[in-house]
Amino acid sequence: MDTNSNKYTLIYSVVMVFIVAVLLTLVALSLQPRQQQNIEIEKKRNILATLNIETNAKNAEELYEKFIVEEIAVNSLGQILENIDVFNIDMKAELRKDSKDQILPVFVAKTDDGNTQYIFAMSGKGLWGVIWGYVALKEDFTTIYGAYFDHASETPGLGAEIATKTYQNQFKDKVIFNENGDFVSIKVIKGGAGDNPSAVDAVSGGTITSNGLSDMLNTCLSAYLNFINENKNN
Repeated sequence: MDTNSNKYTLIYSVVMVFIVAVLLTLVALSLQPRQQQNIEIEKKRNILATLNIETNAKNAEELYEKFIVEEIAVNSLGQILENIDVFNIDMKAELRKDSKDQILPVFVAKTDDGNTQYIFAMSGKGLWGVIWGYVALKEDFTTIYGAYFDHASETPGLGAEIATKTYQNQFKDKVIFNENGDFVSIKVIKGGAGDNPSAVDAVSGGTITSNGLSDMLNTCLSAYLNFINENKNN
């Protein structure tokens, strides 16, 4: 075949594109297990962050096994479901379902002080995209032990502040029920929460993200409410 012909050039280009596509596919497939492992490690680090446990990529799995003593799946009625891959439940996807069909993850932790903490998954919407996190409740199922939040694309220095430890520390020892025993969630209040035991300060200059965080807490904790109430009253 004439190497200077258009036909040769076309065949050569098609073959090269095919070879490159195959090589890229093989590389992507070979990296998938490592990528999935990294996602799982990051999730474990996020869960442990609610317990104020410092982790890195090397020790996260070991510390997760040490402190997380049980993974539970529950439905909106508060019933425990069996034979569920709890760790891989997608909270964002579950919240899109009708409440009666939702399957929600609960991570049970035993901290160094000998107490049990219950960690609940959160998913919501900020200004520019998805926000998510975890909230750990103490054994009274009323008081927050710790919280962790993150975001996909909130504004640096504004809404992105929800991902900082300084901001998250506000949630420690806040309560999700009022003095009458009514569920009130945790409000994120612009202008300051003052001495409100069920509120934290909003992010300065991040009103929409703050509102999204407040809505996320209310929506997600409400989804778990039957499970929380059942254990709170035991």
